[in-house]
Amino acid sequence: MAASHTLSQSFAIPQISKLGVLTLYGYGIRVTMQVGHLQIEDGIGPERRKLRLPRVNHRLKRLVCIGDDGFVTLSALRWLSDVGASFVMLDRLGKVRTVTGPVSRSEARLRRAQALAIGNGTAARIGRELISSKLSGQEMLIRKKLKNFLTADSIAELRSRLAHADDLNAIRRIESRAAAEYWSAWRTVPVLFPRKDARRTPTHWLSFGPRHSPLTGGPRLAVNPANALLNYTNAVAESECTLAASACGLDPGIGFLHTDTANRDSLALDLIETIRPAIEAWLLDWLMSEPLRRSDFSEAPDGNCRISSGLCLKLSETAPTWAKLVAPWAEFVAHSLYAGCSSRASSVGKFKTPLTQSRRREVKGAPAPKFRMPKGEHVCHGCGARTWQGQNCPKCGREISREKLIELAKVGRVIAQRPESRKKRADTLERHRDAQRAWRLGSKPAWLTENTYAERIQHQLSSITISKLASTLGVSESYAADIRAGRHRPHPRHWQALAVLVGMSEDQ
Repeated sequence: MAASHTLSQSFAIPQISKLGVLTLYGYGIRVTMQVGHLQIEDGIGPERRKLRLPRVNHRLKRLVCIGDDGFVTLSALRWLSDVGASFVMLDRLGKVRTVTGPVSRSEARLRRAQALAIGNGTAARIGRELISSKLSGQEMLIRKKLKNFLTADSIAELRSRLAHADDLNAIRRIESRAAAEYWSAWRTVPVLFPRKDARRTPTHWLSFGPRHSPLTGGPRLAVNPANALLNYTNAVAESECTLAASACGLDPGIGFLHTDTANRDSLALDLIETIRPAIEAWLLDWLMSEPLRRSDFSEAPDGNCRISSGLCLKLSETAPTWAKLVAPWAEFVAHSLYAGCSSRASSVGKFKTPLTQSRRREVKGAPAPKFRMPKGEHVCHGCGARTWQGQNCPKCGREISREKLIELAKVGRVIAQRPESRKKRADTLERHRDAQRAWRLGSKPAWLTENTYAERIQHQLSSITISKLASTLGVSESYAADIRAGRHRPHPRHWQALAVLVGMSEDQ
């Protein structure tokens, strides 16, 4: 029998996310084929990961690579195409390097219409629809989440001018003015960090700040975490827009609102305009509810803010969400070009719907699928550890409670020395002295001795509520709790009342 270490070892199927996204990172990334399986190796240093995926039950929909050191074989790309998965290569600066995935059959009529759209006015009609949807989402976000009604009204007024914009240049000017108003409302949005990271966090990281980076004059090369997160999420969404355009038979490089530029998918950038408000609303909810961990970000020598690989993995898992959002808009562009009109209602029934399957659902009478935004992980506001619920982990919660109790004790000691508090204590002591004096002068039952209380009354007090004990004896609930637990023995004048309370009579 051969030794166990000489036998071929099978790799376990990785825990791919429920959304079907697998993200690769590190150095020496390898995506190859072995005996019909997709074999993957990635990681950094000793923390290497080896995965092996079969052709069935793999659940893989997106293979995202955020490293630039390694290789992917042609047979591996063929395997991804056969199983209907996409390959996306991104960098942490928010730039899409490579996108490959399932595409529609080439249709010359659609591509010819796309190329001629700028000259015959179809591009302007499509552009108005796309930018109108974007401005509508921006207005809603500013009005409902940031509560900046003045800026929201300005964006609504600019949106109303789109109806009179006859060419693409006029549409671009309106969108540019709206963007200036929109991002000015974001400048003061606070960015939370755990309390232990507060001293190690640069000051300009504590707010969203301007959208344009001082390094480039544009969104690229962000200098704070909030803008870096937005750049990377936009890159993930841009890759989905490229895949959506290809799946509809469109050319992702021929855009309308974005001019022709080498090595850029202009149509994908046109499509992403419609879902930017949804991406920004998701990020805003994250920033306003959960703190960012300092360990997830680093600062380059030029001031550029870099995102850690672990956080990039989490952001990459949002790809299917943005794919569902952009799908109807990619089909709308294809319908409008195919039919030569801009009305979504009149063109939906004249072309296929490969992404949303809306025509198939209409025929079957099936309801539209439910859509949910991705959820972020809970982070402790004190130390940055992951938590299942609440703002703090158990350790930080205990520390905060102890600090609050110390502060409250200090306040209580100050209040206790006030004249009104001292008078109240004096009145209480005088009342107790009068009660004790009356008890000494009055008649006392001979059977109610200390042994009787300890043996017959004390152990029965556990069945009496603290509030009832406190009201019967006229003491505080904390003192009543000590009496019930046996930590304090009340004055003998209370013993008879306690005997009645537990149902004990003189005969017993």
